[in-house]
Amino acid sequence: MRVKGGTTTRRRHKKILKKTKGFKGLRSKLFRWAKSAHAKQGQNSYIGRKRRKRDMRRLWITRINAAVRAEGMNYSRFTHGLLKAKVVVDRKHLADLAVHNPEIFKKVVEVAKAEL
Repeated sequence: MRVKGGTTTRRRHKKILKKTKGFKGLRSKLFRWAKSAHAKQGQNSYIGRKRRKRDMRRLWITRINAAVRAEGMNYSRFTHGLLKAKVVVDRKHLADLAVHNPEIFKKVVEVAKAEL
């Protein structure tokens, strides 16, 4: 008598199909397509985690640059002024200050201007 693996196969297929739920088209419906989509998903997630760091840094620099230009300066001169003044604040917090506390950010800009 032979052993049939129907329940095991179904369980394995359902596991992959559950992970690809919400994917577009047949990539969420058919196992063969879903299997390759699931494999690619891992690569894209890995790449995305690296990309997110890059994108956030770009966003912070853009926000800082916009706020600094409103004060009559540009980003590179601002960062150079902070470096000379020995002010150590990362871009994330500078961007947060520029958006949520413009009056405090103005004081930081004045410190950078004074050093140039």
